[in-house]
Amino acid sequence: MRFLMMTVDDGTPQEQPDEALQAEMGAFIAELSRSGVLLATGGLDPRATHIVARDGKAEVVDGPFSESKEFVAGFALIETRTEEEAIELSRRFWSIVGSGRGTIQRVYGPEDTPTP
Repeated sequence: MRFLMMTVDDGTPQEQPDEALQAEMGAFIAELSRSGVLLATGGLDPRATHIVARDGKAEVVDGPFSESKEFVAGFALIETRTEEEAIELSRRFWSIVGSGRGTIQRVYGPEDTPTP
């Protein structure tokens, strides 16, 4: 099972992570990479290109967009045996980071059939 774990930035000023936090997060990421659980991770630019498709034709649009004070700031794509495992990894992440908000969503691929 694959899951996309996302962190949300709500515009609240964040302190720069200290060396100890960076080291702990680095060890956590290395552990997940070695085990094969972590498939990809990264931070996201708050600027985005918006696309609207109509009748098979896609175009870049400038808006209008509802005002948003938060955006997805980072992600990790993981592969676990169960959703509970994904939740536990998220708990470990937040125990290192401390505070914030995030989302976990199941990712379906061509080989998966979503079940309600």
